[in-house]
Amino acid sequence: MAKHIGRADGIAVLGLGRFGKSLALELEADGAEVLGIDVNAKTVQSLAGRLTHVVEADTTDEEALRQLSIESFDRAVVGIGSDIESSVLTCSTLIGLGVAHVWAKAISASHARILTQLGVHHVVRPEHDMGKRVAHLVRGRMLDYIEFDDGYAIVRTNPPQDIVGIPLAESRVRSRFNVTVVGIKQAGKGFTHATPETVVAYGDSLAVSGTRRDVERFSDQA
Repeated sequence: MAKHIGRADGIAVLGLGRFGKSLALELEADGAEVLGIDVNAKTVQSLAGRLTHVVEADTTDEEALRQLSIESFDRAVVGIGSDIESSVLTCSTLIGLGVAHVWAKAISASHARILTQLGVHHVVRPEHDMGKRVAHLVRGRMLDYIEFDDGYAIVRTNPPQDIVGIPLAESRVRSRFNVTVVGIKQAGKGFTHATPETVVAYGDSLAVSGTRRDVERFSDQA
């Protein structure tokens, strides 16, 4: 069964709790072919017909995963969080079988460290990352916030009053605030790429990149 989708555009999601289920359904909605695997029969039954394939199996059982041709998948996501032993064993099996890109959910810093040491290619901490994101939105005037490695961030924010009505090149945003305006959204329109000639108006929102400290400082001017 899994052989039909075990190719570059097929994604295996192992562990269909709240995180895994949400991820699998979103991937499916975006057009990906998804193999969902979970040890709970009721969970599997609830997703029948909603994913390309969904299978009841023990994700820590190497032979069970081999029978599903999991090694033919280029990408696999381990959504198991609360059972750390199962998470680690599942990741170890996937890596041992040669899955090229293994993503895994971690529920703590120690869990994330173990997964990283194990060789998991991408470790995510959804609750932790969302908490950080919401904290930034609550404390400041940003409309949205995404932080990357090394404190680099992109935010959506309203423009400061003193850059409204003039081209970005004249407002000297980069030299004054050490940030770059990468996009602009005008009322009733979608985001477009910002250029030095772009004139910012009241009611516009900006996509701005820079260090966390600098984008926060820029946003606080709005």
